[in-house]
Amino acid sequence: MTVSVVIITKNEAEIIGRCVAAAQKISDDVIVIDNGSTDGTTLIALAAGCRVYHENWDGYGANKNKGLTLARHDWVLSLDADEIPDDLLIASIKNLKIENINTVYDINFRAYYGNKPVRFGNWGRDHHIRLFNRIHTHWTGAIVHETLNKPAGTIVKKLAGHIHHYSVKSAGQYRAKISKYARLNARKYHIEGKKSSLIKLYIAPLFHFVKGYIFLLGILDGKRGWMVARLVAEQTWLKYHFLSKQAGYTNEKHYAKENLSVEY
Repeated sequence: MTVSVVIITKNEAEIIGRCVAAAQKISDDVIVIDNGSTDGTTLIALAAGCRVYHENWDGYGANKNKGLTLARHDWVLSLDADEIPDDLLIASIKNLKIENINTVYDINFRAYYGNKPVRFGNWGRDHHIRLFNRIHTHWTGAIVHETLNKPAGTIVKKLAGHIHHYSVKSAGQYRAKISKYARLNARKYHIEGKKSSLIKLYIAPLFHFVKGYIFLLGILDGKRGWMVARLVAEQTWLKYHFLSKQAGYTNEKHYAKENLSVEY
């Protein structure tokens, strides 16, 4: 199977090199879609031999779809710059035989808090479809939490190996990210006509904390498990808090002055 790799990024100079190095073990066509990096991210990608494109921020799904149109091959592996395929996943992709283009591949993720893996809780069972044929499908245009369209007849298969996701290094960095993600979610919900409520503001965060820390065994990750569960609850509260502030917004122009692009 011949595969292109599409990476979206903003200000990931510390890790983009590792991501690209892994991607180049899979493909000779690595595309980086950059949204205004100022820390040397694009220079690192260019020096490594990637094709780099500077694109305006139109949302996660929209920017990923821009990469699909630029890929040389129809089979595409989609990555964020802080995501690194491991050797088992690389071998799994390289050894794949050409399948029906209706097939999409689901990949397990291993999330990290700092440099330590989170094995339980809200992050412990993460998995996403990231390998697919662009003729068959593409990303939704969602500004956040984009998903892959799955037309009728789509076949989902699992790949061996993991994508290792080095999302945050500290609680402070995580809080900065969840504030922006919460605003993006609030914007998405508002456009979809969803409303905030007292239950969503106060019961939903508690539910997500208990679910992640107790029922999904986040407690077994020790301090990391506590922090992840707590910050997931905080993000839940924030998105409904921001949604409640947007009741008077009626269309997209009210968001024009907001810079809601985030580091990927």
